[in-house]
Parts: sequence; structure tokens; C-alpha cells
Amino acid sequence: MASQDWLEKDFYKILGVSKDVSDADLKKAYRKLAKDNHPDLHPGDAKAEAKFKDISEAYDVLSDAEQRREYDAIRAMGGGARFTAGGQGAGFEDVFSNLFGGGFQGGGFPGFGGFGGFGPQRGQDLTTTASINFIDSVNGTTIKLNLRSDSVSVKVPAGIQDGQKLKVKGKGQPSPNGGPAGDLVVTIKVKPHAVFSRDGDNVRVVVPVTFAEATLGATIEVPVLGGAPVKLKVAPGTPNGRTLRVKGKGVQSGSRQGDLLATIEVVVPGHLSSKAKKLLEQFDQELPDENPRDGLISKAGQL
Repeated sequence: MASQDWLEKDFYKILGVSKDVSDADLKKAYRKLAKDNHPDLHPGDAKAEAKFKDISEAYDVLSDAEQRREYDAIRAMGGGARFTAGGQGAGFEDVFSNLFGGGFQGGGFPGFGGFGGFGPQRGQDLTTTASINFIDSVNGTTIKLNLRSDSVSVKVPAGIQDGQKLKVKGKGQPSPNGGPAGDLVVTIKVKPHAVFSRDGDNVRVVVPVTFAEATLGATIEVPVLGGAPVKLKVAPGTPNGRTLRVKGKGVQSGSRQGDLLATIEVVVPGHLSSKAKKLLEQFDQELPDENPRDGLISKAGQL
């Protein structure tokens, strides 16, 4: 993203949050907006797709402490740029060095005349952050990063976790006196998915079911990341919050294959017809005379 974009786009406003928003509230706001504006819910709507991209871009910057600090500082100064990844960046600019102490300056000690007997010095490493989609973190992908004078392709292995680092040998700062170049260290940020989340090599999903399905049992369809939905049997009397396992539908990591973990969420109807209400009251009368909170109340008085 070019520096002009940082000046023109108010990421806080895009996400509908204040500048002092906490990480938890930031993620909560992002998840809601991403879910409401997901392209799958608005097929063919270019405006919704553009808004979804803006939302993802804003969260990508503000959810990273270092990038958020740079963004706030550059917006306050009224200019500048940073070294970015993903084929959108524009390299280095003077204001970045002024703001953050020249973190990407080359190695060496000016004025020491080639270091005399110290020998060739290795160039400094460069560090940056690249964001990828959730599905690309599972399947693997190749990203293109723009450096100061050229670009480099980085292969992201399948199954990579949020926050993991990749090292590209020899793509850092050149040596000031004929030594080897430094490396490029890329921190991978995985954008949250509107439906799925990672749990090691497993993929988690919350599946809503009706009260009748949970009580009487049912066979339901469950979404699978990057594939067709699978059928899952819900046993009669399944309680809210129970997690069911679908073997082999998680993340492939080397020789290991994770599972899909589907957590049942019983949906209570918000509105009932008069007939449905009477039937439910009759149903309640037929149930055993038991208080499900008896155990809770008795345990509350224990030390």
C-alpha cells in the first residue's frame, strides 16, 4: 500500500472504532463487518466487494501493533510510507527513517574505512509483514514482495500459522564491505475467516441447529474449508456446545491430517405462533419434574 493510501484512508473509521480501541474490540468489530460484507453474501456486488477489501486492509494494519504504530505516526505527521508486502508496497521513504530511527538502514559503521582488520561484514536483515487469506494459510501459496530495488517471490508452506516467520536468504541489506547480504524475514499474518478458525491442525466451525434437531436428532450439512459440505449426524439429545468431529477435514501439515471440529449451537426461536406456544407448554408439562439448576445452586455454597 502506497503512502498516499495511508493519508487518504481512515482505517479506524472504516472499522467503526475509536483510535484507542482494544485488540479484542477491534477483532470483534472486524468479524462483524467481514461477516456482513462477505462477497459470498453479495454475489456480483462490486461495492460490497470493495468494502470487504477495505475492511480487511484496515484490520490487517491495525491488528499488528508495529504497523498500527507506524500508521498512527504517519497520519499524525501528514506523510510518509513504509516497507510493505503482498505486491502493493512502495519501498522506503525518508520520513520512515525519521520517524522510526532508520530501522532499515544498511549495516556498517561510517567513517571506519572498510573496518580494517575486522573483515567483511554481513549485511543487516530486513523485516516485513505479509497478510494472506485463511484458505491460503491452509493450502499454501506464493506471495510477491516489493523490495527497494526489485521484487521477490516467497513460497508460503501449507499449514502455516498466524505469526510464523519465513526467511529468504540473501534478500536483506547488502554488505557495506563485500560480505554476504542479510536475509529478508517475513512475518505472516493470517486474516480471520468469517466461519472457520484454526486449532492446531484442526479446523473449527460453529454449526447452528434447531431445538427440534438437537432434541430428536438429525442429519445436517456442515461446511468444509475448500470443499463440498459433508453430512453430519446429530444424535438425539445433543446438548448445546457439544463438539462433533469429522475425520480428515482439517489442515494437512506434513504427514499429519487434522480434523474438522463442529461445535453445536442450539438456536432458540425468537418468535412463536400461538399454536406453537401451546404445543411447547404441553411438551413442558410432559417432561420429568426436574430442575436442571439444582446442582449449580448446591455447588455455589461450597468453599
